[in-house]
Amino acid sequence: MKTRILHMAGLMLLFYGCNKDNVVPVPATGPVSVMTETYPLPPASKLLLEGVYRVTSGSDKFGDLMVVKWNRTGVLFANNNGKHFIMEAGHLDSVVFIQGYWRDGYSDATGACTMIVGRSEGGTSLVTGNGAQQIIIRGAYAKESGLPDQTLTMEYLRPFSDKVKNSNFYILGHRAGGRNSDRLPVSENSLAMIKYTERLGTTGIEVDPRLSSDKIPFIYHDPDINIRLTQKGPLAGDVSAYTWRQLSSFVRLIHGEKIPSLQEVLNYVVDSTSLRFVYLDMKTAEAVPIIIPMQLKALQRAKDNHRKDSLLIVMGIPSTEVLNAVLAYPGYQNVPTLCELTVDDVRQLNSKVWAPRWTLGTQNDLVQQMQNEGRLAVCWTIDSPGWIETYLNDGLFNGLLTNYPYVVAYYHYIQE
Repeated sequence: MKTRILHMAGLMLLFYGCNKDNVVPVPATGPVSVMTETYPLPPASKLLLEGVYRVTSGSDKFGDLMVVKWNRTGVLFANNNGKHFIMEAGHLDSVVFIQGYWRDGYSDATGACTMIVGRSEGGTSLVTGNGAQQIIIRGAYAKESGLPDQTLTMEYLRPFSDKVKNSNFYILGHRAGGRNSDRLPVSENSLAMIKYTERLGTTGIEVDPRLSSDKIPFIYHDPDINIRLTQKGPLAGDVSAYTWRQLSSFVRLIHGEKIPSLQEVLNYVVDSTSLRFVYLDMKTAEAVPIIIPMQLKALQRAKDNHRKDSLLIVMGIPSTEVLNAVLAYPGYQNVPTLCELTVDDVRQLNSKVWAPRWTLGTQNDLVQQMQNEGRLAVCWTIDSPGWIETYLNDGLFNGLLTNYPYVVAYYHYIQE
């Protein structure tokens, strides 16, 4: 047995390779970053920086308005056409430095960006955490490769509306936050993606649990091992035909990460993120009685850890097979579930969430019925900016599942 494992390990080293074509390179702002010399902004300063900005220089590239929103690891700038900035911010004395890169989510366009808020243009009030929000952000961006040389200026327009501040809207990232097809720097359904996706504006994630041959739940979208999701390796075929040890040892996701177990994902979300929603999109009914205890234990872990924001972990019900497996589980009425089927099925399960497909329309009457019964309603999977705007302005959903969380973030935070 040991000889066989060593043989497979040797094959693994031969087959593994990094596929550089599957990622848009993250631009660097130069050989030396000023951010290493700055001090973190305090929470009050971050709140002052957030809001809606008017783009006064660079609007031909990024539109007239920009939303600025802090997340756990940095600050997101987002506009209405998929262009977004993944930035870090800090201060030296009374000057705020903002540095990172922009990316067009609907193409491969990207470039570095560096900006400042000067002392007399809001820097002092930002650093002290008080004063008028008369903020001007000045800087430059690179069109593609190279150093930033295109002028970008944004002026503070208004804070987020009370409607936005008082909402508990969920921005859910698909496949743990993003797809491989969008050429992100980390793999879909990986721990690295869960860490990265908060930078894109997500407040929750959808993941895809499967079972190994020895009944260990893990996260992986497709039913087979393939080059869309993984680097070349010694294993092929049905991903569930292998033991967890084999999958963990010999399969690497497209950017080199290991396939994560469900337990690793749940622990990471609870202990190391600010995410507020986890949607377990069940791929097999067989996994239901195995995953429910893990789900309930993770919810208790979050409660024991006194997480500042409440965390909802729901088992997704996409089919009648999974529905029947949940109904067969003792005390299923007390298991937090998300049902993609009919509202009658939602009521039978006592689901916390109803999740219809977006192509069925806003369905405001049914959504309101669910909400009147104390349930949430989220919609999946919606990606077009026009439809996202329509569903946010005309719909009543409590959240949207998307491959472009920064677009949903823009249309959510821009609401008046």
